[in-house]
Amino acid sequence: MDSSAKEREREVSSRRTSEIVAITASAGGVEALSQVLSELPPDFPLPIVVVQHLDPHHPSMLPEILARRCAIAVKQAEDGDALKPGTAFIAPPDQHLLVNADGTMSLSHSDLVHFVRPSADLLFESVAASHEDGTIAVVLTGTGSDATMGVQAVDKMGGWVIVEDPETADFAGMPRAAVETGAVDEVLELGEIAGRLVALAGDGGRREYDAGRAE
Repeated sequence: MDSSAKEREREVSSRRTSEIVAITASAGGVEALSQVLSELPPDFPLPIVVVQHLDPHHPSMLPEILARRCAIAVKQAEDGDALKPGTAFIAPPDQHLLVNADGTMSLSHSDLVHFVRPSADLLFESVAASHEDGTIAVVLTGTGSDATMGVQAVDKMGGWVIVEDPETADFAGMPRAAVETGAVDEVLELGEIAGRLVALAGDGGRREYDAGRAE
């Protein structure tokens, strides 16, 4: 985190509360998402939006796979869906997923970003714009550089960025690219991420990490 960001964090008060979790993964993501989401309690208090890079030419079974493994609700996002606490909304194949300021989601078939659709960059940027410092962004295993612009947008708005440790991720490309932006707050082992999300989702956890960022 650069000096200006650190100075900004010294001004952060305990008024900040987490509002939404945005997660992305690519290669190796099904198992990584399964581990993180299955360890969240059914009363997890925040909505979750997910971009997993998928084959654009086939229907996705990912929501059904995750739903069988998770205590939280999991569904494929539909245009106009309203965000709901304790629910993970999965971007459908070949559609960008965007979060709107009114608490709804939109789907778009606009151009590929970093050669992919859905794009983590577009998701993270939309969440940062709509939820500002209430955003928690998570980058899991994957190849390529999707999410690099997105994590910088989240960081600029005062959100919190967690990245799976590239040294232990199944595919290090996306996590390493995110870390190299300098916009990442925590690099964690995969098994630590769900517990950290639970801590950050509560007011106490949010105040705790605000204090940590100000040090």
